[in-house]
Amino acid sequence: MNKEAIRTRIEQIGIIPAIRFSSAADALFAVEAVSDSGIPIAEVTMTIPGAIEVISTLARDKPDLIVGSGSIVDVETARRCLDAGAKFLTSPGLDTQIVEFAVKHDVVVFPGVLTPSEVMTAWKAGSDFVKVFPCSLLGGASYIKALKSPFPDIPLIASGGVTQQTAADFILAGAAGLGIGRDLVNPEAVHRR
Repeated sequence: MNKEAIRTRIEQIGIIPAIRFSSAADALFAVEAVSDSGIPIAEVTMTIPGAIEVISTLARDKPDLIVGSGSIVDVETARRCLDAGAKFLTSPGLDTQIVEFAVKHDVVVFPGVLTPSEVMTAWKAGSDFVKVFPCSLLGGASYIKALKSPFPDIPLIASGGVTQQTAADFILAGAAGLGIGRDLVNPEAVHRR
Protein backbone atom coordinates (compact mmCIF):
# COMPACT_ATOMS: atom_id res chain seq x y z
CA MET A 1 0.00 0.00 0.00
CA ASN A 2 1.23 3.45 -0.81
CA LYS A 3 0.98 6.46 1.50
CA GLU A 4 -2.31 7.72 0.09
CA ALA A 5 -3.95 4.29 0.37
CA ILE A 6 -2.79 3.97 3.99
CA ARG A 7 -4.05 7.45 4.82
CA THR A 8 -7.42 6.64 3.24
CA ARG A 9 -7.68 3.33 5.17
CA ILE A 10 -6.92 5.08 8.45
CA GLU A 11 -9.74 7.53 7.74
CA GLN A 12 -12.11 4.71 6.76
CA ILE A 13 -11.34 2.58 9.81
CA GLY A 14 -11.43 5.58 12.14
CA ILE A 15 -10.01 3.70 15.12
CA ILE A 16 -6.32 3.42 15.85
CA PRO A 17 -5.82 0.86 18.63
CA ALA A 18 -2.84 1.87 20.75
CA ILE A 19 -1.03 -1.28 21.81
CA ARG A 20 0.90 -0.61 25.02
CA PHE A 21 1.90 -3.68 27.06
CA SER A 22 4.81 -4.79 29.21
CA SER A 23 5.80 -7.68 26.95
CA ALA A 24 6.12 -8.42 23.25
CA ALA A 25 4.00 -11.57 23.68
CA ASP A 26 1.12 -9.58 25.18
CA ALA A 27 1.41 -6.97 22.43
CA LEU A 28 1.31 -9.60 19.68
CA PHE A 29 -1.72 -11.27 21.29
CA ALA A 30 -3.51 -7.91 21.61
CA VAL A 31 -2.91 -7.03 17.96
CA GLU A 32 -4.14 -10.47 16.90
CA ALA A 33 -7.32 -10.03 18.98
CA VAL A 34 -7.97 -6.55 17.60
CA SER A 35 -7.40 -7.53 13.98
CA ASP A 36 -9.46 -10.73 14.34
CA SER A 37 -12.27 -8.55 15.69
CA GLY A 38 -12.35 -6.48 12.51
CA ILE A 39 -9.97 -3.58 13.16
CA PRO A 40 -7.06 -4.08 10.72
CA ILE A 41 -4.82 -1.42 12.22
CA ALA A 42 -2.50 -1.24 15.23
CA GLU A 43 -0.21 1.38 16.72
CA VAL A 44 2.63 -0.50 18.41
CA THR A 45 4.09 1.87 20.98
CA MET A 46 7.81 2.13 21.56
CA THR A 47 7.17 1.62 25.29
CA ILE A 48 6.78 -2.14 24.64
CA PRO A 49 9.98 -4.09 25.27
CA GLY A 50 11.07 -5.34 21.84
CA ALA A 51 8.62 -3.05 20.01
CA ILE A 52 10.72 -2.95 16.83
CA GLU A 53 10.67 -6.75 16.66
CA VAL A 54 6.90 -6.75 17.24
CA ILE A 55 6.47 -4.39 14.27
CA SER A 56 8.75 -6.54 12.14
CA THR A 57 6.85 -9.72 13.03
CA LEU A 58 3.48 -8.13 12.30
CA ALA A 59 4.65 -6.57 9.02
CA ARG A 60 5.97 -9.96 7.88
CA ASP A 61 3.16 -12.21 9.15
CA LYS A 62 0.10 -9.94 8.67
CA PRO A 63 0.57 -8.04 5.38
CA ASP A 64 -3.05 -6.80 5.38
CA LEU A 65 -2.64 -5.19 8.80
CA ILE A 66 -1.76 -1.50 8.86
CA VAL A 67 0.90 -1.64 11.55
CA GLY A 68 2.39 1.60 12.73
CA SER A 69 4.62 2.78 15.48
CA GLY A 70 3.67 5.07 18.34
CA SER A 71 5.40 6.98 21.10
CA ILE A 72 8.28 7.85 18.77
CA VAL A 73 10.47 10.52 20.33
CA ASP A 74 13.37 10.79 17.87
CA VAL A 75 14.27 10.37 14.20
CA GLU A 76 16.53 7.36 14.79
CA THR A 77 13.63 5.42 16.32
CA ALA A 78 11.42 6.49 13.41
CA ARG A 79 14.04 5.15 11.00
CA ARG A 80 14.22 1.82 12.82
CA CYS A 81 10.42 1.54 12.77
CA LEU A 82 10.27 2.14 9.01
CA ASP A 83 13.03 -0.40 8.46
CA ALA A 84 10.96 -2.90 10.48
CA GLY A 85 7.92 -2.33 8.25
CA ALA A 86 5.86 0.35 10.00
CA LYS A 87 3.29 1.94 7.70
CA PHE A 88 2.70 5.03 9.83
CA LEU A 89 4.53 6.99 12.51
CA THR A 90 3.10 8.85 15.45
CA SER A 91 4.55 10.64 18.44
CA PRO A 92 3.18 11.84 21.78
CA GLY A 93 4.31 15.40 21.08
CA LEU A 94 5.28 17.62 18.18
CA ASP A 95 8.79 17.06 16.85
CA THR A 96 9.00 18.62 13.40
CA GLN A 97 12.16 16.61 12.64
CA ILE A 98 10.10 13.40 12.89
CA VAL A 99 7.42 14.92 10.63
CA GLU A 100 10.05 16.03 8.11
CA PHE A 101 11.63 12.55 8.18
CA ALA A 102 8.24 10.94 7.46
CA VAL A 103 7.47 13.39 4.65
CA LYS A 104 10.90 12.74 3.11
CA HIS A 105 10.28 8.97 3.25
CA ASP A 106 6.69 9.26 1.99
CA VAL A 107 5.10 7.66 5.07
CA VAL A 108 1.94 8.65 6.94
CA VAL A 109 2.67 10.68 10.08
CA PHE A 110 0.55 12.19 12.84
CA PRO A 111 2.33 13.89 15.72
CA GLY A 112 0.72 14.61 19.05
CA VAL A 113 -0.21 18.22 19.75
CA LEU A 114 -2.10 20.07 22.43
CA THR A 115 -2.44 23.71 21.43
CA PRO A 116 -3.76 25.57 18.38
CA SER A 117 -0.21 26.76 17.63
CA GLU A 118 1.00 23.17 17.59
CA VAL A 119 -1.89 22.15 15.30
CA MET A 120 -0.78 24.85 12.83
CA THR A 121 2.90 23.90 13.09
CA ALA A 122 2.22 20.17 12.63
CA TRP A 123 -0.01 20.77 9.62
CA LYS A 124 2.41 23.21 7.96
CA ALA A 125 5.25 20.69 8.47
CA GLY A 126 3.34 18.15 6.35
CA SER A 127 1.47 15.92 8.81
CA ASP A 128 -1.24 13.69 7.34
CA PHE A 129 -3.33 13.91 10.51
CA VAL A 130 -2.84 15.83 13.74
CA LYS A 131 -3.27 13.81 16.93
CA VAL A 132 -4.69 15.83 19.84
CA PHE A 133 -3.12 14.23 22.91
CA PRO A 134 -4.06 13.92 25.75
CA CYS A 135 -7.41 15.12 24.50
CA SER A 136 -9.67 14.16 27.41
CA LEU A 137 -7.68 16.25 29.88
CA LEU A 138 -8.49 19.44 27.96
CA GLY A 139 -12.23 19.00 27.70
CA GLY A 140 -12.53 15.94 25.48
CA ALA A 141 -14.97 16.23 22.61
CA SER A 142 -15.65 19.89 23.33
CA TYR A 143 -11.94 20.62 22.80
CA ILE A 144 -11.99 18.84 19.42
CA LYS A 145 -15.08 20.87 18.49
CA ALA A 146 -13.32 24.08 19.54
CA LEU A 147 -10.26 23.20 17.41
CA LYS A 148 -12.38 22.28 14.38
CA SER A 149 -13.81 25.81 14.28
CA PRO A 150 -10.54 27.48 13.21
CA PHE A 151 -9.16 24.31 11.56
CA PRO A 152 -12.10 22.77 9.66
CA ASP A 153 -9.89 21.15 7.01
CA ILE A 154 -7.27 19.61 9.31
CA PRO A 155 -8.05 15.97 10.15
CA LEU A 156 -7.76 15.64 13.91
CA ILE A 157 -7.31 12.35 15.74
CA ALA A 158 -8.60 12.41 19.31
CA SER A 159 -6.30 10.42 21.58
CA GLY A 160 -5.75 10.07 25.29
CA GLY A 161 -8.74 9.12 27.39
CA VAL A 162 -11.10 8.20 24.57
CA THR A 163 -13.51 5.53 25.82
CA GLN A 164 -16.38 3.48 24.45
CA GLN A 165 -18.73 5.89 26.21
CA THR A 166 -17.16 9.02 24.67
CA ALA A 167 -16.20 7.76 21.20
CA ALA A 168 -19.38 8.96 19.48
CA ASP A 169 -19.03 12.40 21.08
CA PHE A 170 -15.53 12.78 19.59
CA ILE A 171 -16.73 11.78 16.12
CA LEU A 172 -19.71 14.15 16.32
CA ALA A 173 -17.32 16.92 17.41
CA GLY A 174 -15.36 16.45 14.17
CA ALA A 175 -12.57 13.99 14.93
CA ALA A 176 -11.36 12.17 11.82
CA GLY A 177 -10.26 9.23 13.97
CA LEU A 178 -9.85 7.96 17.50
CA GLY A 179 -6.74 6.70 19.23
CA ILE A 180 -7.97 4.21 21.82
CA GLY A 181 -5.78 2.16 24.12
CA ARG A 182 -6.74 0.64 27.44
CA ASP A 183 -10.48 1.03 26.90
CA LEU A 184 -10.36 -0.99 23.67
CA VAL A 185 -7.62 -3.46 24.58
CA ASN A 186 -8.15 -4.35 28.23
CA PRO A 187 -4.86 -5.40 29.87
CA GLU A 188 -6.57 -7.92 32.16
CA ALA A 189 -8.30 -9.62 29.21
CA VAL A 190 -4.96 -9.83 27.37
CA HIS A 191 -3.28 -11.25 30.48
CA ARG A 192 -5.98 -13.96 30.73
CA ARG A 193 -5.76 -14.56 26.96
